[in-house]
Amino acid sequence: MRELDIAAMRAEYGGEPDMSESWLTDGWEPLLRRWLAEAATSGIAEPNAMVLATVDRTDDGPRPVSRTVLCKDLSSAGVIFYTHYDSAKGRQLADIPYASATFVWPALAHQVHLRGPVHAADDDVTAAYWRSRPRNSRLGAWASEQSRPIGSRAELDRLLSEAAARFEDVDDIPVPPRWGGYLLRPEMVEFWQGRRSRLHNRIRMRLDDSGATVAVERLQP
Repeated sequence: MRELDIAAMRAEYGGEPDMSESWLTDGWEPLLRRWLAEAATSGIAEPNAMVLATVDRTDDGPRPVSRTVLCKDLSSAGVIFYTHYDSAKGRQLADIPYASATFVWPALAHQVHLRGPVHAADDDVTAAYWRSRPRNSRLGAWASEQSRPIGSRAELDRLLSEAAARFEDVDDIPVPPRWGGYLLRPEMVEFWQGRRSRLHNRIRMRLDDSGATVAVERLQP
């Protein structure tokens, strides 16, 4: 196999009108919704995927940790995702309840970055989303001690089989006691639009504690 020339990898963006500050007149949520809808209709797999970054407080000092999660709700209050509270990210958020989330759609030359405090979602919000999950996804949440080491795939499959047997006669599988949603309430949102010659458009919004816009500023690429 020919060795990949990673340094030579690049894409040339452009095509749609230049993003302007006026696109954010109604706040950050409408534009994020529009770009998310465009990603969905473009056939991008899991267009609601976002890279979530948290902080791990180690003996050597704070360390960033990132992984991909799915945004499962969006409102003017922020973005919601779900996980086990005892997972790595759950423990990190309990210690330092602050995170960033980044949506990336290279095929559309769009990216959105949010940063702000994170709070546990209300129980009724978690319950409503839980009821919408496929049965096998609910069983998987019961079977997995997320982020904990496990000896083999066979052992994980066995845990899933045990969870299926446990709830075999239960139609409404309950929410696990240590599983639920988190709301990232942004205090900063940045929109990125790919442009030719790497002169990309970047517009950043700063928000106050109530979610009102404090400033809208264009950044150099």
